[in-house]
Parts: sequence; structure tokens; C-alpha cells
Amino acid sequence: MHRRNAAEALEIALADTPVVLLQGARQVGKTTLVQTLQEGAPPRRALTLDDGAVLSAAQRDPEGFISAITGPCSIDEVQRAPELFRVIKASVDRDRTPGRFLLTGSANVMLLPNLSESLAGRVELIPLWPLSQGEFEGVRERFIDRVFERETPDWRAATKRARPIVDRMIRGGFPEAAARVDTARREAWFAAYAETTLRREVRELSGVEGLADLPRLLAVLAARAGGLLNVADVSRALGMPQSTTRRYIALLEATFLAVMIPAWSTNRSTRLAKSAKVLIADSGLACYLVGANADRLAEDGPARGAMIENFIAMEILKQRGWSRVKPAIHHFRSSAGAEVDLVLEDRAGRVVGIEIKSSRSVGADAFRGLRALRELAGKNFVRGIVLHDGTETVRFDPTLMAVPHSAVWSGV
Repeated sequence: MHRRNAAEALEIALADTPVVLLQGARQVGKTTLVQTLQEGAPPRRALTLDDGAVLSAAQRDPEGFISAITGPCSIDEVQRAPELFRVIKASVDRDRTPGRFLLTGSANVMLLPNLSESLAGRVELIPLWPLSQGEFEGVRERFIDRVFERETPDWRAATKRARPIVDRMIRGGFPEAAARVDTARREAWFAAYAETTLRREVRELSGVEGLADLPRLLAVLAARAGGLLNVADVSRALGMPQSTTRRYIALLEATFLAVMIPAWSTNRSTRLAKSAKVLIADSGLACYLVGANADRLAEDGPARGAMIENFIAMEILKQRGWSRVKPAIHHFRSSAGAEVDLVLEDRAGRVVGIEIKSSRSVGADAFRGLRALRELAGKNFVRGIVLHDGTETVRFDPTLMAVPHSAVWSGV
């Protein structure tokens, strides 16, 4: 069993917040993490809405269901009975004892207005993504926090790769899939996940039957991973109205399978791309959807570049859940074509640019987008980093440097 780096944040939240919601896609390990926290802790009643009888009771009489709970409890897959949110709100307004309700959910309540409004100011949200590379190796990654430090981090002693990046991408981070050593069996898991779990989860969330196009839509988005989201283009590829495409994309985002990275902008420039960049939350699922096996990813082609960008970007996004800085994460693209894959911006407005390359060497041209970002950000620019598939850390000027991919999960 892997120690989850979100565990500490979850424990801290339970110590001072009446309602804590651990949310992430199906099969990422939410229930396992909750069970782990119960070991050696005061007893907490555990309920799951995946149990038909429990779900029926919660839906039929939410007030009675919650009032019958005495002491701290955990409720698994709470999005299946949205009626509970209103009742939990009323209950914690009467009794704000920290840690009363530990909820888990496979839907992002912040993207569901009726649910997010119910617990505003009363709940702390803890994200749980598929396993990070550090979690596989028993390391708490600090890359996000390190890149905001005043002194330039030194990753030279911590960038030896024990496992090739292609293997890491194909494995993905869903615990059950990652445990399957045989490639065919892992792909069978992804196939079942995309066809069965996806349809079930989204159908319950939307109340819409069918949704046969969702696996196809996820595959189309995977083929565009790391690129700007063009809804018109996706709609044409699927033969689907744009209004339907937008609604289905929102459902994939709400169930933590697709991730939208918004565009970064500043008052100094209005001529920037406004489209979001699309990522697939799990690299193993993304590789499966586009048919990118080890042989194909070993070639330095478009598929390799897109999958590496998706993989590294998601590894950084996962770390935001336990980082001290917790920056906003954006992408940057100017009208002149200068791009930066990730822009991290802290609450003070300080900016770090991250460019992700699949090559093993980096030239001066790789910093074009970072230089454009530096000019716009001005004094708020902390540093720009080009992540590459080599092993050397090289400084190009006082604020620009090339760093190996493995620095992201080194723990240094």
C-alpha cells in the first residue's frame, strides 16, 4: 500500500474543520485512504452510498439519515445523494465540532453550483489524484515549493532515473491498474474503466441515460492532450453539436478525468490566447486511449511529446494538493506564438514558468516562450524552467535553467 501525500493535509483539515470532502476520480484510492486514517484514531462510523440500502435511506429521508448519526462519521461517494449536502449544512450550523463529517466524492462539487453553494464556508476540499511518482517511491515531492524559493534549487544530486519515463507514463497512477505488470491485463483494466465506470459515474451525475459518446470524447481529448481546447474541432471529429460537446466535456471535468488548465493573463497584455489547455488526469489511461505503447512512445514523435507533456503537467498539478505555496496553475500563449506549458502564480503574484520538452538536450530556442513570459511578468517573474528528458541541470541565465524531468518527483 502506498502512503498518500494528501494524508497529512486531510488530517490537518479534520482537526479544525467540521466537514472535509476528499474528492477524486473513481478508483484513485479515496476509500483506502480514509480507512488508513482510521487506524489508531478515535472510532468513526463508516457509511458508503455504494451500498443500495444506505443510498436508499439517504435519498428517502436525508434529515433522518443525518440526525441518526452520532459522533464523527465518514460517508463514501456522497455525490450519489446530493440531498445530504443541504442537511449536513444545517447540522454543522448547529454543531461545528471539527471533523464531524469526512466525505468522499467522485464529482467536483466546485463545478456543480447547487452542491458548492450548500457547504460554502463549512467544508474544506482535499483533492486526491491517481498516484504520483513520489508516492510510488515513498517520497513527498517538493518541486512546486522549491521553484518559488529565493535561492535556485540544486537538483544535480537527485535526478538519477531508476525507471524510464515511458514506463512511468504507461503505468499510470490508478492503484489497481498500476499493480498489473502484464501490459494486456492493464489495458483490459483501462478498457473496462473507460466503458463501464465512466458511463456509470457520469450517468448518475447528469441523470442522462446512454452517453455512448463519452468514451469516444475522452479518446478525442486524449489525442489533443497538452493542446488548446477547440470545442468546434472536437465537435466535428465526433459529429456532435457544440452545445452537447461542451456539456459532456464539463461532465468529464467534473468527474476528474479531464482537466482544463486556464490561460494566464496580465493587465499588461490583452492579446493572449484565452482557450484552456486540456489534460487527461491519468497518463496510463491517456496512453491507452491513443494507442501509445512503449514502442511508439520510444520514438521522438508527436505522440511522445504530447504524452510527456500531459504526464509531467499532471505530476505538477498533483503536488499542488500538498504544497505550501499552492499556486494557481495556468498556461501562456501570446498572439505571436510564444508559449509556456505551465505558469505557476502564487498569492503574491509571483510567477514561475515551466516548459516541458521530450528531448534529451535543450538549446536556447527552448526558452523563447519563457522569455516572453518574463517580459510580461516583470519583477514578479521568479524563474523559468525547461524540463527535459536528460540528466543534466544547466543554467542559461540568472532566471532561466534546464532541468531533468526527474527533478519533479525527486523529493529534493
